[in-house]
Amino acid sequence: MAEPRTEALHRNAEGLDIQAPDTILSSLADAQIEAAKAVRDAIPAIAAAAEIIAGRLNGGGKLAYAAAGSSGLMALADALELPGTFGIKRERIVILIAGGDEAFKTLAGGPEDDTDEASAAIAGAGIGKGDCLIAISASGSTPYAVQALKDARGRGAATIAIANNKDTPVLKLADVAILLETPPEVIAGSTRMGAGTAQKIALNMLSTLTAIHLGHVHDGYMVNLTADNIKLRDRAARIVAAISGHDKDAAARLLEASGGVVKTAILLAAGAANADVAEKILEGTGQKLRPALSAIEGNKGAKAPVLKTEPEKGQQGD
Repeated sequence: MAEPRTEALHRNAEGLDIQAPDTILSSLADAQIEAAKAVRDAIPAIAAAAEIIAGRLNGGGKLAYAAAGSSGLMALADALELPGTFGIKRERIVILIAGGDEAFKTLAGGPEDDTDEASAAIAGAGIGKGDCLIAISASGSTPYAVQALKDARGRGAATIAIANNKDTPVLKLADVAILLETPPEVIAGSTRMGAGTAQKIALNMLSTLTAIHLGHVHDGYMVNLTADNIKLRDRAARIVAAISGHDKDAAARLLEASGGVVKTAILLAAGAANADVAEKILEGTGQKLRPALSAIEGNKGAKAPVLKTEPEKGQQGD
């Protein structure tokens, strides 16, 4: 059996331990950049995966992540950000990491081989038809990730796999396979490095494109953010001001009238009669702000007075 790419020795690794610090760090930095470039080849697969995830979330389903070790940390970093950044409800996001809560303290290696734990985690989370699971494994063969994917697929969930070695079990089993063919690690097998970097970039791209499909991004703004601290409340006001053309104080008042909902505040600025009307317009556009703004503009045009085209009395022609 061929040696997995993630276990191979990097071309710059010989004598690494006796090289100058600057030389070592240059090799590490170059390896990270090279690993990041591997994500470009996966763009078509990432696009297909985002469309599936958005469809499942739009339909009321859950998005689950299953992984072990450093891949689990990449999953955790992505999943925990989704509610705050894009307003996706926390109960719709499921994080399954080998070892459970204990993994956040020790990240022991043994649990990644526990297929029974993976099956129990999928069943316990109620993953099934209408949901979507992303299984992440640098090697592509981590038993926990493979079993979670098998069980989720067997229960009717859509499945996506992210791995750094080609032709591996997790990729072969998934509905959408995202291969991130990163080069060997400078420290052989230390996939928290290049492989992990590529995974994080791919997950960033995947969740961001999903959010765009769901209508949570307008231009470059996160218009569905959860503003639950000073920084984010300030950001929300700046977003409303930038899109509506109002000043920041007016934007803050609009946010107050909208109950802190950015999209609703923007529609109020555009002329929606009240927050309830704004929310109904958004329901009609699938929560997408751009068509909602167009709908308000269209209604304004429909209500505009019709210009008379007939000559007034006493001014008729022959």
